[in-house]
This record gives sequence, C-alpha cells and structure tokens, in this order.
Amino acid sequence: MPLTEQQLNTLRNELLKRKQDIEHRLHGGDGHRGLSDGQRAQTGELSLIDNHPGDVGTETYERGKDLALVEHDEFMLERIVSALKAMEEGTYGICATSGKPIPYERLLAVPYTKYLAEYNPEQEVTNNRPVEEEFLDPPFGRSSLDEHEYNGFDGEDAWQIVSSWGNSNSPALSENREVHNYDEVEIEDGDDNQGFVESYESFIATDITGDNVTVVRGPMYQKYMKQGEGEPLLEPDVNTEE
Repeated sequence: MPLTEQQLNTLRNELLKRKQDIEHRLHGGDGHRGLSDGQRAQTGELSLIDNHPGDVGTETYERGKDLALVEHDEFMLERIVSALKAMEEGTYGICATSGKPIPYERLLAVPYTKYLAEYNPEQEVTNNRPVEEEFLDPPFGRSSLDEHEYNGFDGEDAWQIVSSWGNSNSPALSENREVHNYDEVEIEDGDDNQGFVESYESFIATDITGDNVTVVRGPMYQKYMKQGEGEPLLEPDVNTEE
C-alpha cells in the first residue's frame, strides 16, 4: 500500500531530526568527539613515557571507541541523506531487493531502511574476524605448540594454570561461536597432566644427584602400566598384579 502524504511528512520530519542530531555531533564544538586533537593534547600530558601502560591503554581504548562512534554517525548520516533523496525521487519506501512496498510500521522504526525485514542483508551475523586474529591462529598464537607434537610447557599450559584462579571470560568472548553458557568457555576439558609432561614423570624419582632412580608405585604408576605404556621401559610390578 503506498504511503500517504501525511505518513511521508511524518517520516521526513523524523529523518530531518536525526540528520540534525548527527550533524551536530559531527560538526559541533567537540570536534568529532575530540578526535581533531592529538592524544597528547587531549590528556594534557607533555609525555606518556612516565605513565603506567594501563593508563595509556585506557586512553587509547577510549579514542578507538570514539573513532568507531564517529564512523557510525557518518554511516548513518549517509543513509539518512540517501533516504531523503529517495523521497524527492519518489522511490522511498520501496524495497531495493524485492521491489515490494515497505510497511509504514517498519519505516517508523527504521526510517532510513531500503529493505523489507526479510530481505535486509544486515540480519545475517557476520563471521568476519579482525585480520589481527590470523596472527593468533591457532589459539595462543606461536606459544601453543601442541600441533608441533611438542610435549613441553607452552603458552596454553601457562594460560590453563592462570585461568584456574578465575578470569573474566564470557560466552560472548569465546573463540567458539557455539558457546552459550559459562560452563563451555574453557578451551580444553582440563584433562592435561598437571605438574608434569610425560606420565612417567609423576612416579619416577631420583636423589639430589640425579642417580638412584626409584619408582613410586602409586595410582599413576598403576594406570601407566595397565595401559601398556611402560613396556619395555619398566618391569611389571609383581607385587600388585593379580
């Protein structure tokens, strides 16, 4: 159903109001949210050398956030101007993909839209990731050595020890896009050896000189022998065999 003149006027006024608000933010006295000034001028510091890295990081983060907000405003302004131009050309309210009329209720909610809800390209959640993450693939970047068949202590082991004391991970920050609760945010199931690399290290002992090797025949030793991992390095424990 075509839009009435009254509906078009209502939508035009809404677009003009939003346009004015964005232009005020972009070109007002704050100078693009203060981004027209350098970080040194904005913080009032003559030098950042003697500052704590956390303070500098906070300032850099805030400037990055402001930059994203400015880019968003510029993007929205472009869409609003495009919608006002479509009104002048008589093509406003027509879906750019299907050619069908866009309901007035949708235009009231999103007056700058060019699409019906079902044809909106922005409804897809993108899987695009920052290019910097390529440097961190696999997890922990170059400090994770599992794929190289390295059994020593690496970056992943270090993280598991630190994270055992708690962390701020949430499902939203997980590298796994299918995580939906806090019980699933761990990278691995935690079954890795704790305090040793090879299983036999948990029950092999020596004196202070490194000589006089002894075997502590505890649960790990029994599990090791039962799995047949020790043959022929270790003799079966005849005292514990049935």
